[in-house]
Amino acid sequence: MKNTLKGLYLADIKRTYKDKVYHTYLLRRSYREAGKVKQQTIANLTDLPEETRAVVKESLRGAVLVPVDEGIEITRSRSHGQVMAVRAMIQTLALPEVISRQASRESTLVEALLVARILCPQTKLATIRWWNTTTLAEDLGIDGADVDQIYQAMDWLVKRQARIETALAKRHLCQGGLVLYDVSSSYYEGSHCPLAAFGYNRDRKMGKRQIVYGLMTDADGRPISIQAFPGSTADPTTVDDQVVKLKERFGLDHVVLAGDRGMLTQMRIEKLQAVGGIDWVSALRAPSIKQLVRQGYLQPSLFDERDLMEITSPDYPGERLVVCRNPFLAEERFRTRRELLAVTEAKLASLAKRVAAGRLQQAGKIGQALGKIAHTHRMAKHFEFTVGEGRFSYRRQEESIAAEAALDGFYVIRTSVPSDRWVPQQAVSAYKSLSLAERAFRTLKGIDLKVRPIHHRLTNRVRAHLFLCLLAYYVEWHLRQAWRSLIFDDEEPGEHEGGSPVFPALRSESALQKAHTRKRPGGEVVHSFQSLLAELSTMVRNEAWVPAIPEIPAFTLTTIPNQIQREALNLVGSFPR
Repeated sequence: MKNTLKGLYLADIKRTYKDKVYHTYLLRRSYREAGKVKQQTIANLTDLPEETRAVVKESLRGAVLVPVDEGIEITRSRSHGQVMAVRAMIQTLALPEVISRQASRESTLVEALLVARILCPQTKLATIRWWNTTTLAEDLGIDGADVDQIYQAMDWLVKRQARIETALAKRHLCQGGLVLYDVSSSYYEGSHCPLAAFGYNRDRKMGKRQIVYGLMTDADGRPISIQAFPGSTADPTTVDDQVVKLKERFGLDHVVLAGDRGMLTQMRIEKLQAVGGIDWVSALRAPSIKQLVRQGYLQPSLFDERDLMEITSPDYPGERLVVCRNPFLAEERFRTRRELLAVTEAKLASLAKRVAAGRLQQAGKIGQALGKIAHTHRMAKHFEFTVGEGRFSYRRQEESIAAEAALDGFYVIRTSVPSDRWVPQQAVSAYKSLSLAERAFRTLKGIDLKVRPIHHRLTNRVRAHLFLCLLAYYVEWHLRQAWRSLIFDDEEPGEHEGGSPVFPALRSESALQKAHTRKRPGGEVVHSFQSLLAELSTMVRNEAWVPAIPEIPAFTLTTIPNQIQREALNLVGSFPR
């Protein structure tokens, strides 16, 4: 209990009386007199509160005590938790080694760009400003990075794209396995990029040039490769490059390529047959399905008590056709058609009134107004029109409506995979896996990674931008898998209603419970992917000092993670104490 502060110390004197212990706290001074150690009692502190005695004790030990409001000052705070989580997943995936065998300034900047693209996708200049508000720049040692260095890192990355994609393919693709491929586009801001051109604009940005890109994933939707094309490129023409990539760069002699009906056209399939080693799974367009009905190969009446059936047709030699009927899809299409017909008919009635009232007389003007109505809802095929000078009439074609309604809910899967490898249900499941590639596009183009709009003027910068987005989605895909128990994603593979892949997959009981209660089984809040990142961002690293004691150097304090933060970090390979 003794200290060296002028010999003062706090003595705890105990005495026992009738099996009860009594404490007396005395402030004493120890001193020497004539060679002997003597004690002097200065004050009796027994009646003081325990907290006050503790302050006296610490002060006597030499501690410097300051008022609470004059204690530690926070001079700077930077968000840290979400950066730590994403970087932990990047390390768990060994992505730095895939990107570059040797660490460099460029590889470090690429890692920072990946983290930023997941957490706060912005322009490159805004990205630099953002990462200095987090611990990312400090931890990676890129505090002084500027935009020119960012562009140099992007140029460095795109030169390695082929090798990196090959490494990812080696991880996730296999001989004879399923490969998903889909095409999308994003609008371009500017006018100087050679890739930017006018074409079919999926973003509905009329008057904007665009850039087309094809995305390849494995059977689970994990991204493997991305390739940019001029904005005027038709979807089917992008397939040839993917075949070369699969066979020559990835070294896969045989795979099954899944693509939508607009991409794997008959001409493209014939090219695949000529190349060899590439099986496919796709679907027929509506006119081809109607042709099967007219020829008698597809009889809708046979599907009253079944949902799929395999048929053959001489028009598709060497292929298997699996006819599917989804009653839920049939009901939805029937309802949609009924509503669109009603809306179209109301607009046609309004046009007829204008003509009858004499406000619209010229046949050409009437035709223009009719064309606008027909283009809006695309229901003109179910009407018959009479147009003349000062005349306009219409009537429904009930036969056309009934013929289309008879095929509601029907779709036909076509595949070259033989029956000894795939049963019909496998063919259906493989084609429906394309929804995973579509989900990747939604993530790339939506609020998560924001691949659009594209601003870069140089072709290689556009390719680098797209490739950065692919790598960021690769990390995000694995983050979502790791955090399924914490977010609304389903943790268990959903069964199909009736056991048939024709029907939508049902959500598991645990997923339904999370959606209904917004709680996890233990009562914790369920997050979305974005809100979980926001929760992690409340873990901050503070720079602090003690103004009352300038001798103490500045130090850092990091927020202690709460339960959900600790769990999220543990799931991605980071183990906070």
